[in-house]
Amino acid sequence: MLARCGPLSLLGASFVLMVGGLGAPGPAGLALASGVLLVAVPLTVGPGRFPWARLVPGLLAIASVAWSNWLLASPRSWEAAGFAGLRIGFFVLPGVVFASFVDPAVLGDHLGQRLRLPARPVLAAVAALQRFERFGADWEDLGRARRVRGLGPSRSPVSALRAGAAQAMGLLVGALRDATDSAVAMEARGFSRPARTGTPRTWAVAAPWTRADTALLVGCLAATTIALAGTPVLAALAGR
Repeated sequence: MLARCGPLSLLGASFVLMVGGLGAPGPAGLALASGVLLVAVPLTVGPGRFPWARLVPGLLAIASVAWSNWLLASPRSWEAAGFAGLRIGFFVLPGVVFASFVDPAVLGDHLGQRLRLPARPVLAAVAALQRFERFGADWEDLGRARRVRGLGPSRSPVSALRAGAAQAMGLLVGALRDATDSAVAMEARGFSRPARTGTPRTWAVAAPWTRADTALLVGCLAATTIALAGTPVLAALAGR
């Protein structure tokens, strides 16, 4: 399902969950809503489609928040620590999953067509995001090239630091060179010239809003509603 969603619904769903996580009044409703997400999100991804290792930094952040809240609280309470960690996990982990399905080019199409944002800054931002996605691969290529030339780091920490600094400089130079090439290419294609009055820019690819987009937002709104209203409702039922 997430593969059929557009970037606006994916980002909007992340924002809706952030409101629910930060605004939840108590742990009972938030735990119930988190359980719903724990079941629903893997079903929307599908088997074997997502590198779940990307969630490790988020899990470490949750553990860090919970530990710091327990350590600094007076008196110390595991319930309060778990509630703080649950607040962060409620929107961070689904947000990582949702953001993994956002394609920069498709995001630019939706920003320009559906939100009517100015085309030139949108296209510049898309070019920057696409370049940012290549940094990891470029870093590995530079490292292999330096090792082949005998410039790889030794076991010394100082040598590793120098090699990393030289590799970072090479990455910066390559990024500036590619940015210059992109700017020249966009200038040659007329992106710097504003559109004529009455003749808006055309887009090669449509940016539709699908049923999957609506279903994702409705599902996240339902989870946020449970997080916000679950604790008072459960307390009222327990009082009866």
